[in-house]
Amino acid sequence: MTAALDTILSQATAAGEVPGVVAMVADRDGVRYAGAFGERRLGGGVLMTADTVTWIASMTKAVTTAALLQLVEEGKVALDAPAATYAPEIGEALLLHDFDTDGRPLTRKPARPVTIRHLLTHTAGYSYDFASSALRKYMKATGLPATNTGKLASLGAPLVGEPGEAFIYGISTDWAGRIVEIVTGKPLETVFRERVFAPLGMTDSMFRLGPDQMARRATVHGVTEDGTYVPTDMVVVQDPEFVSGGGGLYATAGDYLTFLRMILAGGSLDGARILSPESIAGLMTDQIPALSVPALGLMSPMGLRSADFFGGKPTGWTLGFQQNRVPTAEGRPAGSLSWAGFANTFYWIDPHNGIAGLFLTQIMPFFDPRAIKLFRAFETEVYRTVA
Repeated sequence: MTAALDTILSQATAAGEVPGVVAMVADRDGVRYAGAFGERRLGGGVLMTADTVTWIASMTKAVTTAALLQLVEEGKVALDAPAATYAPEIGEALLLHDFDTDGRPLTRKPARPVTIRHLLTHTAGYSYDFASSALRKYMKATGLPATNTGKLASLGAPLVGEPGEAFIYGISTDWAGRIVEIVTGKPLETVFRERVFAPLGMTDSMFRLGPDQMARRATVHGVTEDGTYVPTDMVVVQDPEFVSGGGGLYATAGDYLTFLRMILAGGSLDGARILSPESIAGLMTDQIPALSVPALGLMSPMGLRSADFFGGKPTGWTLGFQQNRVPTAEGRPAGSLSWAGFANTFYWIDPHNGIAGLFLTQIMPFFDPRAIKLFRAFETEVYRTVA
């Protein structure tokens, strides 16, 4: 596996298909592959390494989900309780259904309350501005700030769909993170550190970068209209009013792979029990069998991009992960778990074969075709070896 994967990844970075990449594979016993190629900052001369720190964006969601499920296990939160039980502001959210002739938003009360389960399965009705033209129009009309500003007011966004009726990707997990803070009375980063990171030995996972992590941080690269990668100075807001449980974390590949191995191993790793068997069952079971996760429509310098992980094949969502309902062309069996981050970071967990894979680049916007091509080649080779 090592020689073949090294070749695939090194040739791609040498050809400029991605600026840099860190990729790893593990099973329940430990790491089976680790490789790092290319540069942290294109043209900067500093090589990507296994301990390079990357913005993992929406890969944060799985950690927030784990923290909330711990509270469910403790009886402090109920999955099917109205989310407003813990965060009353959610009960005040209205459904945006149209605009009048002057461009003013038209809203009404949703048909049913948003529950904790709705938040975890992205069926609450919340969206992201980059995924909803209606929400972008609402923000322009009202001055609502974007979530990535770190301002609490951004969580006052309206719903764009009825709770429970559709999978809509958005700020639901940010609200889940706020509920963790409200129920525990602690900042989310403290909860993560005490309940997940420290027990698992994840020392390089954090919202606010320390000097050591900042020194090892890989640059996020933008993409011009002709496809050229351009280094940026983008860093997640380091002194926000709230940290984003939906997308604010930084981590190394080794740290996040440890988290994936904990899920793969049934909730505990190296003697540290993070989640109960019941919580793991919820993370392994499709929670939206009557629905499907749609392709995400994203704006990019090269036009509208459709982020479709599985070529139009229906997929479900567990309490924390996308779940493919049929096998993939790369070899991933049905029932596997996966998700990704906006800077083209990807992972999967395959309970059937007992492996997990991780692929980290730092490129925006999401679903860069070159990163996707390389990720799929990486995964295909993993399964060629496993088989």
